[in-house]
Amino acid sequence: MTSYLLKPGELTLKGGNREGFEHVLRRNLKALLGGTGARIEMTKGRFFIRCPEDAETKTEDCLRHLFGIAGWAKVRTCSKTADDIFNLCIEEARYFFNRGLRTFKVNARRTDKSFPLNSAGICGNAGEVILAALPGIRVDVHKPELVITVEIREKAYVYGNGEKGLRGLPVGTAGKGLCLLSGGIDSPAALYMMCSRGMHLEAAYFHAWPYTSNEARQKAVRLAEITGSYGMGVRLHIIPVTKIQMHIKERAPAEWTTVLLRMAMMEAAENIAFMRRAKCLITGESLSQVASQTIENITCTQSRIKLPVLRPLIGMDKEEIIRLAKKIGTYETSILPYQDCCALFSPAHPVLRGDPREARRLYEELELKPLLEEALKEMAVEKCAFPPGVCKD
Repeated sequence: MTSYLLKPGELTLKGGNREGFEHVLRRNLKALLGGTGARIEMTKGRFFIRCPEDAETKTEDCLRHLFGIAGWAKVRTCSKTADDIFNLCIEEARYFFNRGLRTFKVNARRTDKSFPLNSAGICGNAGEVILAALPGIRVDVHKPELVITVEIREKAYVYGNGEKGLRGLPVGTAGKGLCLLSGGIDSPAALYMMCSRGMHLEAAYFHAWPYTSNEARQKAVRLAEITGSYGMGVRLHIIPVTKIQMHIKERAPAEWTTVLLRMAMMEAAENIAFMRRAKCLITGESLSQVASQTIENITCTQSRIKLPVLRPLIGMDKEEIIRLAKKIGTYETSILPYQDCCALFSPAHPVLRGDPREARRLYEELELKPLLEEALKEMAVEKCAFPPGVCKD
């Protein structure tokens, strides 16, 4: 069996609510590791996974997609005797030395204060035995290639070069939201950001067949699958909006078409959110990035809905958003050349600073309610990247 040590992150600051956050983290781990034969254990301040060797790849992939942990590492365990601990330190150092690492330092954490050596004593003695056992390795306390950590708890744990976790809060601790997901770069990044704050997300994608292709639809599904791998699955609602777009194009002033379409999308998304008991809407808007995202037009687009609208990217510039998209793996899919419904119907000279009262007047004159109801009846649902142990309903 292979053992992994997990360090909880922000949830350790939750005081009396900590137990509830830990319960959700454990539940998420159990779902992600379903079918691997892995066992999950918990001690104060740490989670442990013990899995068969043939499940290491899946386990590590799960840990790289898990919110709520600050770091993790494959760990060696032994009894709390100095000789056993230092022998494990040598084994760990030799493993990395044979892979080309030549400088190291030792960190120690002694939760069990009855252990005879304090943290400084553990570090000093471990460093000496490693230096004696591996000629050619040297200590570098400032920029070491290898950091060997010793933790003295109910057992002794030794590990080298642990990986950073995604931090954040366990998905499911902050309620449910509905993200307006396009095929672009921004909205998948926004979905990821809200998952990192513990929110479970569903998504709505607006499809304008035949003006947008089935490839554009599959692109949105793929983006939901990628982000769903971080968010314990995403239920993607695909809403046909061709009739709505054509109606707006035929009856509204050309410069207002984008704002009015986004108002219709917001209303449709809110209706889905009510059906799915989501508490808010999420968008990928970044202030003044495009004409529909000026503060005046943002005010217009949300002027008819009651749910709060969260915009996690609102203060980020495009380069920051692109870096995030590359980090989470959505960028290459987002830039595929299949345009969504908004891009194809954008006017040449859109209104830049719409008046919310004018926007509401124009929207009400469109009488879109029957078309919105029809679109919601024809809505399709894709269930993307749900772990085996998570309910998809």
